[in-house]
Amino acid sequence: MTVNLPQLRAFLAVVDAGGFSAAAAELGMSQSAVSHAVASLERELTAPLLIRASPVRTTVLGEQVLPHARIALSAVRSVEQIAADATETMTGTVRLASTPTVCQGLIPGLLRHWCEDQPRITVRVFEGDSSEVAAWLEDGTADAAVLIDPPPGPGVQLAMDGYRALLPRDHPLASEPLVDIRDLEDDQFLISPNGCEARIRTIHHLAGLRFTPTHRVRDLATLISMVQAGIGVTVLSEVSRSLIPPDLVLLPLEPQTSRRLVLTGPEARPWHPAIRTLAESAAGYLARTDARSPSAVEGPASAAP
Repeated sequence: MTVNLPQLRAFLAVVDAGGFSAAAAELGMSQSAVSHAVASLERELTAPLLIRASPVRTTVLGEQVLPHARIALSAVRSVEQIAADATETMTGTVRLASTPTVCQGLIPGLLRHWCEDQPRITVRVFEGDSSEVAAWLEDGTADAAVLIDPPPGPGVQLAMDGYRALLPRDHPLASEPLVDIRDLEDDQFLISPNGCEARIRTIHHLAGLRFTPTHRVRDLATLISMVQAGIGVTVLSEVSRSLIPPDLVLLPLEPQTSRRLVLTGPEARPWHPAIRTLAESAAGYLARTDARSPSAVEGPASAAP
């Protein structure tokens, strides 16, 4: 049996893209070449790996092969990048995962900065909830992730992200320098049931309030639109500030709490060598941004403990 890297690369591309045509565009190959590579892998393994449907799905064997294929290609990318790093040529593609709030509020600026500061490194973004991001980092779908309050480790802390009250500009408290969560008890409270909910529960608990949201909204844009419409108020992290329209205000909140945003690699596998370069570049950029703008994400970026 001879399994080779082009076969594994084609197989993963089809799974991740959801089809042969999209995988071919991703790999810069013809669709027939991708189909041939996957078919030859299936012949080597003497069983089908994919169900040819729309979108393409993995068979039971394909699901078992998938994590091992990811690890194999991740290892190859690391070897290639180590060689490039030895010649001071940092190149390659890093697949970066994070939550919607971070992807929408923080990542666009970082992508723009990385294009200028590290033009030979390509960053592909994967957006998911906290549990999805952690799973992607563990199984090799992602090479790196911006994690929220991870355990101490070798990551680079990008920011301390404080929580804020989001109110319409015509709200009675909109002109206050600071809002106490207790003063919002009579407002309808909106919540997005994601990784932030536990911290927002904690804010209510610290204030001696029951946590009884009126509406639960998964999509961040919908949540913001409902506050615009006067349906209620909510609490968002400071990193969301760039997404807030001018008819809303994002105000410091009491009790105060924040979360650490840490750019890191997988715990159980060697890191893609470009991750450290991206992390240090991002930390420096965010520190400069914060120094220029007092309303930016709280505190300068620093190394995680």
